[in-house]
Amino acid sequence: MVNVEELHVVLQQSFSPDAAVRQPAEASIRNLKHVPGSVPALLRVASEKQVRFEVRQAAAIQIKNICRECWTPRHPYPYSLAATDGETAGESIETIPGVANQQSSVPQLPVLSDADKAEIKNGLIHALLDEPEKSVRDLFAECLHTMVVHEFPTKWPDLIPTLLNTIREGVPAMDHPQQQQLAGLKVHNALLALRKVCKRYEYKSKDQRGPLNEIVTASFPMLLPLGQRLVQQNSLESAMMLKQILKIFWSSTQFYLPGAEPSDDQNADGNGANSGIGLARPDILQPWFDILTAALKKNLPEASTGLEPKGQPTDVDARNSWPWWKVKKWSVQIMSRMFSRYGFTSYADDVTSKEFAKYFASVVAPQFLGPVFETLNLRPTGQFCTDRVVHLCLTFVTSAVELSATYKLLKPHLEFLVFQVCFPVLCLSPADVECFENDPIEFVHKQNSPLADFYDPRLSAVTLVKDLVNQRGQDVTQNLLARMTEILHRYNNSPVEQKNHVEKDGALLTFGSLAKPLLATPKYATEIEGLLITSVFPDFNSPIAFLRYRACWMVQQFSAVTWTDDGTNLKKLLEFVLSRLSDPALPVQIEASKALRFLIEADGADEALLPVLPQLLTEYFRIMNEIGNDEVVSALQVLLEKFGEHIEPHAVQLVTQLSQAFEQYCTAGDDQDDDDAALAAAQCLECIATVLKGVCSQESMLKKLEPLLLPLVLKILGDDGDFIEYLECALDILTFLTYFQGQLSQQLWQCFPLIYVAFDQWAYDYLNMMVPCLQSYISKSPQVFLTGAATLPEATISYVNLIISMVTKTITNDRASEMECRYALSLFMCILHNCPNQVDVYLPFFNEISLGKLGQQISAKQALTRISVYQVLGSALYYNPALQLMEMEKRAVTGQVFMKWLQDVEAMEKWLPRKMTTLGIGSIFKLPTQSMPQSIVSILPQLLHTAVRVALMMKNESQKKASDGLDEDEEGDAATGGEDVGDIDAGFGEDVDVTNAADDAYRKALMGTSDWDDDMAKFLMGDWDEDAEDVDEEYESPLDAIDEVIFVSDTLKQAFTQEPGPYQQIQAALPPESVQAVQQLFITADNLRAQASQQATQQS
Repeated sequence: MVNVEELHVVLQQSFSPDAAVRQPAEASIRNLKHVPGSVPALLRVASEKQVRFEVRQAAAIQIKNICRECWTPRHPYPYSLAATDGETAGESIETIPGVANQQSSVPQLPVLSDADKAEIKNGLIHALLDEPEKSVRDLFAECLHTMVVHEFPTKWPDLIPTLLNTIREGVPAMDHPQQQQLAGLKVHNALLALRKVCKRYEYKSKDQRGPLNEIVTASFPMLLPLGQRLVQQNSLESAMMLKQILKIFWSSTQFYLPGAEPSDDQNADGNGANSGIGLARPDILQPWFDILTAALKKNLPEASTGLEPKGQPTDVDARNSWPWWKVKKWSVQIMSRMFSRYGFTSYADDVTSKEFAKYFASVVAPQFLGPVFETLNLRPTGQFCTDRVVHLCLTFVTSAVELSATYKLLKPHLEFLVFQVCFPVLCLSPADVECFENDPIEFVHKQNSPLADFYDPRLSAVTLVKDLVNQRGQDVTQNLLARMTEILHRYNNSPVEQKNHVEKDGALLTFGSLAKPLLATPKYATEIEGLLITSVFPDFNSPIAFLRYRACWMVQQFSAVTWTDDGTNLKKLLEFVLSRLSDPALPVQIEASKALRFLIEADGADEALLPVLPQLLTEYFRIMNEIGNDEVVSALQVLLEKFGEHIEPHAVQLVTQLSQAFEQYCTAGDDQDDDDAALAAAQCLECIATVLKGVCSQESMLKKLEPLLLPLVLKILGDDGDFIEYLECALDILTFLTYFQGQLSQQLWQCFPLIYVAFDQWAYDYLNMMVPCLQSYISKSPQVFLTGAATLPEATISYVNLIISMVTKTITNDRASEMECRYALSLFMCILHNCPNQVDVYLPFFNEISLGKLGQQISAKQALTRISVYQVLGSALYYNPALQLMEMEKRAVTGQVFMKWLQDVEAMEKWLPRKMTTLGIGSIFKLPTQSMPQSIVSILPQLLHTAVRVALMMKNESQKKASDGLDEDEEGDAATGGEDVGDIDAGFGEDVDVTNAADDAYRKALMGTSDWDDDMAKFLMGDWDEDAEDVDEEYESPLDAIDEVIFVSDTLKQAFTQEPGPYQQIQAALPPESVQAVQQLFITADNLRAQASQQATQQS
């Protein structure tokens, strides 16, 4: 038992400024996960209200961490190899050949006992329900979520009844003044816990949402009247509880409506085992819509008025987090999601969904549109509204533009919507200007935030304006462009002191946001050149910094404009942008560096930029040293790609500075939680890869760059996953260093075991990116690979066994995708190809894993994974046909495997499986027929026919492709036209819904379209045919030099010569066309050999 008092003292000591006191306490705390009973003791400390808050919080943090790490067993090797030839089933990787210290004990990670778990579950719920402090309460809630993942529902059946009973008993008590505060706290915390449970299933597919459907059935009849009551009240406690109810509703409905149809076994009281409350029924869901409408309509007066709800803060940040504004945010977020997810009949996939969509479009959306417009009118009338609520309201209106029924309602208000709501949002606010001038780094971060789409009203206003122009252009376009042009003319004609710089910036932002449709429409495209010359060129030298910023931004939007002069304007534009690289304002420098990437491809840009390339690189690195911005680094990458042949003299300097920039950004992203710096750090690595691409043909240059890059790669691979966001780039760099060098240095081999450790411990999902460099290690230095070993904490393990371990873990893991399994299997193939006659001892493991996977996939509709297994089997047959057939015979699967293999030959479309089929089956004929198993002898005619037919087919296709001389990809690219944006002066009439191919595909995918015949839908939902991403086309091995026609011909000729009798019988069993094919094979092989001899003679 852990002494709670002593634990309390240790936690207090961890805050001591005296290192001699603090460090032993911290060590004791780190060891708590190994001490039975420690988490229940921590829970008693954390839930005791008399304990100092910081200590309670520290205890809660430890509970969260230990529960997350130690709730379920985690083993270093969570997989095993099946038994082979006398070995013990389930024998782990430590007992296969090449592993030293096989008897050493593998350290077991600590796991909480069942007794501790039971005590924690019971204690945590009570502690959470009674906790008034938000930070501690939130930590308890995170612990609950961890436990729900592993325990609910089967091991924690009383969780939901406990929470619902708390709500059921607490709601009446809230009416009694003496019990109100405590009862309200318990109800709120029970709702918080219920949300954590619902969130567990929020993103699950329909067939995995059973527990959530049951929760909805049990809880919603209770939550509905509570929500109706709370929305009419005015206390902050009411708002906090209502917010939790809305979040529960969100988690339960954002992807599927639970219980669309009541089940047949539903009891009369509605409590059937699988009963549903039918949320897709309008009569059930309408009361919830009424709550959402009332929440958005609720008036939130200023505190100075004294009106209810009282106490609205005056500070903007405090207002944003005020519970009643949070309630409004959730109400409009839910309705926006409902609109896009369920509001369009054309995307509904069954009768119930179509009926609900009709109801939503005709009743609910129009009903909610009024409160949305009232909310959007707050700012134009001088009242407050949070950015998030404005953003979500504009998102709702964007959906309303698409639907005919709602567009007709908002059409009379387009003037208000575009010019009183959207345009003021597009313009810089005083706070924006102040941030630009006094905190330029923060301004750049805000403008480039990857999350801005989810909260920035400016971006949602841009989206709405663009959709109005593209979809309802006849009602919007000409008036909008005329008003924006008027603003620009007024600015140009006004005295300096009267110029409205902010208004002009907003007009330019509007024009730039519409660049694509404007440039695609001839009558507008011809006007763009004049717009840039009269209203953008002057701003490059404007005294107003944010207009210089906007000018550089406009260049990016209109880089495709057609210049009608002799090239003077383009040259002038390049000069403007180059001059702004050294602008006094950092945001201008950033935009100028980004703008340059769009001008690089213009005619004449080479002549202007190449002479100043060294200075350009210097400017880019200077800007990069000031701020981490991924788009700046991306622009540098474009510059490097454009002038790749001129990079070599600068390669060492480039890589040195990019490596230093990576270290700087990486530290900022880690220490300061700077997302922009983290993105820029990743972009630096991509830039390094671009440099390597430019010099990869120069092995001497790679040797110079390797010492600069190896520490960077080792840092990313060897830091326990702390830099996992950069792993893909690091693996790309490592692939360059291993693939393009003939000999791999000893230093480069340091990365090999680290790849395994990363895969095993924290980067399992990166296997596909690890395979190319692993293949390079194996193929470039096979002897080092065969003799090398890694010293890991649990054992010394040979490199070969590390690969076997990686493949096994992938193949036996249920969550591995089939594409990942195919990549893993390619590693076995690589070993067999590059280590001839040296891996006999491992062949049983290759077979056990590969044939086991084949058994799983034997009935799969797609043959791709089976084909990958055949590639391994073909490689093993080529490696040693006798040994491989013996392995298959031991498992009594030879006949079945070959019959399925021969059937699947028709599904092989790529060269690698065909080649390995030909070489593998052809190798069987090297064996004397007396030594072949009977299961092979009986199908020798079919095997011979397949080997010959596939070899000839490959040769014919190769010759045809060479004679055609046409790359299919290039032909396809040439046939692909530009995007059709339509007539932006027309668009859809008000009586029709907007249709869009990409949106249609996305919604179809989201709704789970039954036949999945839409390629875009498959791609959007991750069901895309992964065949194109397999390794076949990129795979290289010593077997590439083997001509399959000559190989099969020579093998068969030798077999016929050595055993004429048996092969005459085989020939007699062949149909006439197969005999002709064999003769054609012999002739083709002789011709190929003669051509090769003639070419050798000519070259000599």
